[in-house]
Amino acid sequence: MTELRDAALVSKAWPFEEARKLVKRYAKAPPEKGYVLFETGYGPSGLPHIGTFGEVARTTMVRRAFEAISDIPTRLICFSDDMDGMRKIPDNVPDTEMLATHLHKPLTAVPDPFGEFDSFGNHNNAMLRRFLDTFGFEYEFVSATDYYKTGKLDPILLRAAERYEKLMGIMLPSLREERQQTYSIFLPISPTTGRVLYVPMKDVNGKDGTITFEDEDGTDVTLPVTGGNVKLQWKPDFGARWAALDVDFEMYGKDHSTNTKLYDSICRALGGRAPEHFTYELFLDDKGAKISKSAGNGLSVDEWLAYAPAESLSYFMYQKPKTAKRMFFDVIPKAVDEYHQQLRAFPDQDIAKQAANPVWHIHNGKPPVSDMPISFSMLLNLASAAGAEDKEQLWGFIRKYAPDASAETHPVLDAAVGSAVRYFHDQILPGKTRRAPDEKESAAMADLRNRLANAPSGLDGEGLQTIVYEVGMAHEFENLRDWFKGLYEVLLGQSQGPRFGNFIELYGVAETNALIDEALAS
Repeated sequence: MTELRDAALVSKAWPFEEARKLVKRYAKAPPEKGYVLFETGYGPSGLPHIGTFGEVARTTMVRRAFEAISDIPTRLICFSDDMDGMRKIPDNVPDTEMLATHLHKPLTAVPDPFGEFDSFGNHNNAMLRRFLDTFGFEYEFVSATDYYKTGKLDPILLRAAERYEKLMGIMLPSLREERQQTYSIFLPISPTTGRVLYVPMKDVNGKDGTITFEDEDGTDVTLPVTGGNVKLQWKPDFGARWAALDVDFEMYGKDHSTNTKLYDSICRALGGRAPEHFTYELFLDDKGAKISKSAGNGLSVDEWLAYAPAESLSYFMYQKPKTAKRMFFDVIPKAVDEYHQQLRAFPDQDIAKQAANPVWHIHNGKPPVSDMPISFSMLLNLASAAGAEDKEQLWGFIRKYAPDASAETHPVLDAAVGSAVRYFHDQILPGKTRRAPDEKESAAMADLRNRLANAPSGLDGEGLQTIVYEVGMAHEFENLRDWFKGLYEVLLGQSQGPRFGNFIELYGVAETNALIDEALAS
């Protein structure tokens, strides 16, 4: 343990870098509350999505890294902003006419259109908890409605009323002039309609802890800021929550980064200490546009899990979080293969390299042994070459290459085989086109076919790769990459592919020659 801690204290792995900031935060004395608090936030206006997974997974990585270098206990809370008003009706829910009558009410005051829970907010909260539980995240769920209505936020709300002018002084310069005229950090809940109101304050009495505003029926109403009568605007709410809970660490997307100073200033103005932040870059779709839940571009968690395990998604989330990354179907095979490469490397690494290995952070220092003697990319190439219809077709090739492997002894491989067949049919086959070889390629492929047919039986991938290489040299390809690219495009219908000798070993010499014959006949 001491050896790991020593390695972690100098590791350049980003979770350890963030964890060391928290160690420094409490270098003089441990937190009075007795633990370091990590927080993630969630807006329950819709179903959890891949960004939710990424935020909780990455926060958990920092939490585990901190626990490796500190003895201070930790907590992770997932805070649901379920008192927000329902501003629009989601596209993917039933009974939209009923929901339309409840627009702008707090989500926990809107009836559940699915008829399963006592409110739409609680329905979405349940979906969030089920989502997080599926991946085994350790967290505590916190409802904003509960905190507002049971008085847990009362002290900070009373302080906000007392320091209203100071808080408004922080917020107003960030707003357009027109918005400044009607803005208030407080959003009252209308006692007549139950809706969240965006109205100016006629009076804020810091001594009594009340606000006065014009209700929707035109009457002036005075309400206490406590007891769930009022909520805070979302930017002040962010900083107030940090102050109320004494949050130590929270990460959020780059789209929040311009508000960081506001969040921090609100927190400090309310007597809190701003937490350590981590801003991550947003994901892009296949065309380079930002992934949007409402636009439906990019990948969903379910789509990723249809082709690969959750650990590969965690691996993708671990990689360079401060760099914008394309997140589309074609990143999945690479993520799966790199994840297993890191698993295989882990046992032979020293403690410093293990601490920098992504699988340490994915599995809290105890990664499993890889059960993938064949890469996922190779399985896809096999499926593409064979036009695989089911798992058994691929297992026929695998048994020749790894006779001791079976679905029973290698369950992870078996799952990957099924995923490869699905991926081939869903993502490769619809756009697959094999071009005809040109004259030079035809001559080279005919030569390759003859050399393979006359090669000694039992050659391994390296020996077969040498034959492929020698053919390319003999036919004077100026750049051997063009030779291999031609093999991929003509035989497999793709511009990139595996180490071709390894493919021949796994697919079979006779089967490879059959592909060449088919290409030459075209």
